[in-house]
Amino acid sequence: MSLDAVLSRIDADLDAATDRLKDLLRIPSISTDPAFKADCDRAADWLVADLQSMGIEASKRATPGHPMVVGHIDGPGPHVLFYGHYDVQPVDPLELWDRDPFDPQVEDTPKGRVIRGRGSSDDKGQLMTFLEACRAYKEETGTLPCRITFLFEGEEESGSPSLVPFLKDNAEELRADIALICDTGLFDSRVPAITTMLRGLLGEELTITGPSKDLHSGMYGGPAINPIRVLSRIIAGLHDAEGRVTVPGFYDGVPELSPEVAEQWRRLGFDEAAFLGDVGLTTPAGEHGRSALEMIWSRPTCEVNGISGGYTGDGFKTVLPSKARAKISFRLVGQQDPHVIRENFRAYVKEQLPPDCSVEFHDHGASSASTMPTDHPAFEAARHAMTDEWPDPAAYIGSGGSIPIAGHFQDILGMDSMLIGFGKDDDQIHSPNEKYDLESFHKGTRSWARILEALKVT
Repeated sequence: MSLDAVLSRIDADLDAATDRLKDLLRIPSISTDPAFKADCDRAADWLVADLQSMGIEASKRATPGHPMVVGHIDGPGPHVLFYGHYDVQPVDPLELWDRDPFDPQVEDTPKGRVIRGRGSSDDKGQLMTFLEACRAYKEETGTLPCRITFLFEGEEESGSPSLVPFLKDNAEELRADIALICDTGLFDSRVPAITTMLRGLLGEELTITGPSKDLHSGMYGGPAINPIRVLSRIIAGLHDAEGRVTVPGFYDGVPELSPEVAEQWRRLGFDEAAFLGDVGLTTPAGEHGRSALEMIWSRPTCEVNGISGGYTGDGFKTVLPSKARAKISFRLVGQQDPHVIRENFRAYVKEQLPPDCSVEFHDHGASSASTMPTDHPAFEAARHAMTDEWPDPAAYIGSGGSIPIAGHFQDILGMDSMLIGFGKDDDQIHSPNEKYDLESFHKGTRSWARILEALKVT
């Protein structure tokens, strides 16, 4: 069998593949909204039928939430687990969409042709990129080069509440030699990437209470404690003058980059000025002496995501509020322990409280960082396979975001993951007018075919 024949079939089938993707995109599988529960079921059924059409044994598995889709097919190569998710984000604000978000179409743009619609990049388009590679391979050869288990989740966009129990209950069935995760992107339009470093995430919400009720600032301002002022001082103290986080023990377990990785990242030629300029900024903030890529991919952060308290409506109200709230997230790297950081953060806040103030905490999840060891032969095989498809060599990169599934695969199934995707930074995932470049869909499908062929001999 010639890989060229599979690639030629992918080229010839692009229009039909695009139509199949649009069929899936028409299903409004919004997992976080109970009104769309039936649509999530319908998306799972669609994927089961699509897998079965390729001769893959597939079924819909019930969970306390939205169903999982599991499929299996034998092949001569190693056993790989492919993961994607079929649920999508809500579409609000609807008025900012240029078209119905669930009426996907191919559009011409100044940067090329795109598939426009909710879920086109995150994650239905990425998921279907892999399935189309399998379809072409199966149709051309009658088989697949590897033994593949497929796992499609329906709750990724709503916190994956059913995922960990499902992995634990089905560990023997799902365990493979290595996992493939498709929820990432290219480094840029010429450079494909394998993400090997994922930051963890810790979310904390705190409410500081002072007086028992809102007060008139003319009568009580001065002698009465103001929770907003207390909260502001605590937040301002979370970073020192060098941009480092001041929570005690925060940097325990934070590694320094190896010279080899630092040099590889330097060669990527990341344009910090353009990166900031795209969002109306000019000057890097954060830790002094660190590059932007370091800060995004390999350094931990503490960010305030929201503050509320007192009167924030139109006009003016001279109120001294009873309560002040903030939502704070920590991105974690290396061996940082999110549970220890939570304890230390809460102790730090309590130490800053003046008399007559109390604090309540509400947690919003905690996940550790994940680092993938690239000495597994599959990594270099996949990197060389993608290099053959794209203009520039594929790179190992980090991710500023958090993808907990990779850590769950390590902890529960005992296997590492290759995170390979073909999305772009301007795909507007989670935002109005989400899109997936047709080039990403086409060359991504060809890339997966090359990767599967390369993995056959690892």
